[in-house]
Amino acid sequence: MRTGFRQSMAWLHAWSGLVVGWVLFAVFVTGTASYYRSEISQWMRPELKAAAPMSPAALGHAADLARLHLDTHAKGARSWFITLPSPDRPTLDLFWRRKPGTPPGQATLDPATGAPASVRDTRGGDFLYRFHFELSMAPLWGRWVVGICAMIMLVVLVSGIVTHRRIFADLFTFRRHAKSAQRGWLDAHNVTGVLALPFHLMITYTGIVTLCVMYMPWGVTTAYHGDAQAFYAESGQITATRPPAGRPTPLAPLGPMVERALAMNAEPLERITVQNPGDANAVVVAVFEEPHGLMHRHPQVAFDGTTGAVIETLGPMRPAAGAFTTMVGLHEAHFAGPALRVLFFLSGVMGATMVATGLILWTVARVPKPGSGARAHLGLRLVQALNVGTIAGLPIAIACYFLANRLLPLGIAERKETEVTAFFAAWVVAALVPLVLTPRAGWTAMLATAAALLAAVPVVGGLTTGRHLVASLRAGDAAFYGFDLALLGLGAAFAFAAYKAAGLSRRTVVERPRPRAVAAAQP
Repeated sequence: MRTGFRQSMAWLHAWSGLVVGWVLFAVFVTGTASYYRSEISQWMRPELKAAAPMSPAALGHAADLARLHLDTHAKGARSWFITLPSPDRPTLDLFWRRKPGTPPGQATLDPATGAPASVRDTRGGDFLYRFHFELSMAPLWGRWVVGICAMIMLVVLVSGIVTHRRIFADLFTFRRHAKSAQRGWLDAHNVTGVLALPFHLMITYTGIVTLCVMYMPWGVTTAYHGDAQAFYAESGQITATRPPAGRPTPLAPLGPMVERALAMNAEPLERITVQNPGDANAVVVAVFEEPHGLMHRHPQVAFDGTTGAVIETLGPMRPAAGAFTTMVGLHEAHFAGPALRVLFFLSGVMGATMVATGLILWTVARVPKPGSGARAHLGLRLVQALNVGTIAGLPIAIACYFLANRLLPLGIAERKETEVTAFFAAWVVAALVPLVLTPRAGWTAMLATAAALLAAVPVVGGLTTGRHLVASLRAGDAAFYGFDLALLGLGAAFAFAAYKAAGLSRRTVVERPRPRAVAAAQP
């Protein structure tokens, strides 16, 4: 223990927050963007126009076209995934898994003809969504890293609550013109932390819970002898799986199964999953969009793949599984309407701001005072550079990801991976530049760069596609004009931050001398 319990909690809060702060900032930013994952994906595929909902017969025809393509290009695959057309994504998106150790395959088709769709190859909002909990690492490693950081985040939140004696007063305290730089940053950190504290606690805890079976698999491993799919099926989260029989048998037409599934459920049909295609034990599962509500659970109907007969409809969920899926629903906020989604988004922005101000506060509190003759040590200098490279560098990387989507030629190979490469290349450059600049110059340069690139995204998008802000407003295209306005707003915010950073001294704020001291100094 240090001098007291609260002081020990303050030490724990500061150092645990620093250790994971840069990862948490990236997780908060990309997770917040993921609340508009669908809209981001629409913006990054401007060739697609919103379409009217398709009839059951048309969806069945599209499913059969997908099957013809998969029969030709995905022979020997373990499973097929067919994402059916929807009004905001009017394409057939196919994905198939081969044997372990071999790369999966995918294709995007026109649902009317079955021909390859003429849309740009991009990962869209899915890249930011998966980065949020995998960090573009191998899935297992990335989820473990994010999970450990989330667990430490809970420690940071609880120790922060203990540290603040005046936590409710801090909700209304923000001394923007405080003489002390440390006091100003502390107030900003407190306001953003306390104002959305219930959200921060909820989003951190539910984020850990969503992957709890991976973090603590021993109960499922022991009870189900390592068969996790049997656990999910018995708890009512998915339909039962069947092992392959090893007897080749043609797959029945998918169209009639799609039409029958739609007649059994009122929710929109999201995708078709085919397990063991071409085998006597093939199973076709129709997966519907989750009903409105907190519980994150997709209704499902399973068919025998060779006869087309219904073999299972997802039944009632066990209470524990219901609690788990409610936690997942709270974290992903699929239940949220437009207004509530905006509130979740703003709370996520406050979470990112809370982490950013905490990282900056750590350095401001340790900068040598003017006139002391002391110099910043190497560790402090490294933290200052990492702060600039993360807080300003990540927005630069995201802006370059969007710009690459518009500027890369449409027909190049591995186009979507090149977009991701542009993201990481920009972030690496943005992280290296502050190492050779003073903190003040680094903040000014990187914040100004972020502002320029973010504001350039809507401009370049409009010039290259014709779907600019004015045209989107006239057409009532909410996904496009909402995206453009959000980027312009973020660009303005970063421009203001760059302007403020350019006017700050080495200690961010110069303390003004007291009037009496000034008078005494005059002859």
